[in-house]
Amino acid sequence: MKKIVTASTNPIVTKTITNACKNFPMFTCNIFGDTDSIISFINYELPDIKVIDYSSASIDCDRIMDAIHEDSWLHYGGVIAVCKDREKAVEIEELKDENILSILTVTEFVQNFTRLLRIIDQNQQFLYARGMQDIVGGREEGSFVCGNDLLDIRFYINFLVSYLYNTNRISHEDRLNLQMALTELLANAVEHGNLEISYQEKTDWLLNGGDIIDLVKNKSQEPKFANRKIKINYSIHNKASAFRITDGGDGFDWRKMMSRRAESDETHGRGISLSQTFVQKLTYNDKGNQVTFQIANQINSANSVPGIMKPFDVLEYKDKQIVCRQDEMSNDLFFIVAGKFGVYVNLKLNTILTPADMFIGEMAFLLNDRRTATVMAVGNNCKLIKVPKTAFLSLIRKNPHYGIFLSKMLAQRLALQSQNAYVLQQQLEALQNL
Repeated sequence: MKKIVTASTNPIVTKTITNACKNFPMFTCNIFGDTDSIISFINYELPDIKVIDYSSASIDCDRIMDAIHEDSWLHYGGVIAVCKDREKAVEIEELKDENILSILTVTEFVQNFTRLLRIIDQNQQFLYARGMQDIVGGREEGSFVCGNDLLDIRFYINFLVSYLYNTNRISHEDRLNLQMALTELLANAVEHGNLEISYQEKTDWLLNGGDIIDLVKNKSQEPKFANRKIKINYSIHNKASAFRITDGGDGFDWRKMMSRRAESDETHGRGISLSQTFVQKLTYNDKGNQVTFQIANQINSANSVPGIMKPFDVLEYKDKQIVCRQDEMSNDLFFIVAGKFGVYVNLKLNTILTPADMFIGEMAFLLNDRRTATVMAVGNNCKLIKVPKTAFLSLIRKNPHYGIFLSKMLAQRLALQSQNAYVLQQQLEALQNL
C-alpha cells in the first residue's frame, strides 16, 4: 500500500481525493485539517505522496514544507501543491522546490488529480523508498507515453528526475541540469514537433502578451494534432542513464536550431543549444522528430547524511584499514558516507558494501552481539560515521520517527533476503531434479 496524506480543509479538494482513491486500491488516503496532525503523520508514517493545499487558510503550509525540508533524507517522495489561483502557483513555481511534483490551481486539481494518480499507479517503481531498492546500479528500462498536455509532461519530468536523484545516481547539480534539458527538449517536441508551431508564430504570440500554455492548448484542439503523442524512453544503467524523446510530427531543421547560440538575446529558440550544455551526446535522427542524449551516473558516490547523524564526526579510512574485526565485542553502528568496504567472514571475502548499502554492523548493533565479520576499507576516500549505541538510542528517543523508518528499512531488507533465498532454493531443486 502507498500512503497519501492530504493537508486541506477545502471540501472540493478532499472530495476529489476521496473519490479518486476509490479507483486505486493500492493507495490509502489520510486527510487532516490542522498543521500539527499533518506534520506528525508525515514524520511517523512517511507517506509517499503529500497533497498540500495552500488554499486552506487555517493550515500553515510553509511550516509543513519546512518539516519536510528539515530532513530531506527521511522525507523522500513527492508533493502535489494545490493553490487558490494561478498567481500563487507561479509564486511556488519560482521557488523551484525539488520535493514538488506538480503545482495546480483548485480547478486544475479537480480536473487532473485522478489522471496524476493513474500515472503514479502505473509507475510505482518511481515511488522510491530510500535504501530499499531491489538492485542498486542495475539496468532499468521503460517508457512514458503522453499527449500534448504540459502538465502531464512536467509531472513525468519531476517523477523521473526525483527518482534518479533519490537513488543517488545524480547529484543536486546534475538534477537541475537534467530537469532543464528534459523541460526544453520536451517543450520542443510538443510545440514544434506535434503541434507544428513555427518559430515566428511563437514569437508573435509571446510579443503580443500571450502565454505559451494557452497557445499549446489552442493548437492541441485542432483535429490534425489532437491524437499526436510524445514517447519518453529511459534506460538507467550502472554508469550512465540514456533518454530518447520521440514526437508524432514531421520533424524540423534541427541542424539550424542547434547552431543557435545559447546566450542569444532572442525571446526563445535557445532550448536545444542550452540542453547541449546540460547533457552528453545529444543527437537527433535525420527526420528531426527524435532526440537522444545521456547523463553520467554517480558511482558509489557519497551518501547525503541523515539529519539524525549530523552531530557525529565523519571518519576517513585508507585502503585496507580495518573498520571492525570478527568476534569483537562492539556494537557501534556505521553509516556509509563514501567508498567501498570489504566484508570478510573467516578471512574469506563475503561481499562489498557501498553507500547504497547504507549501514555497517547493524546486526551487532541490534542484537548486542559480537561482530560476525571483519570489515576493511577498499581503496581510498572511504568515509564512515561511527554512531555509539547509547548515543543513537538517545537520539531515537528524541526523534522516534527515525526508529520507525530504520525498522521499515531493515524489515524490507530481510524480506528481500528471504525472497532471494527462496529463488536460490528453487534453482537448487531444479538442478537436483536434472
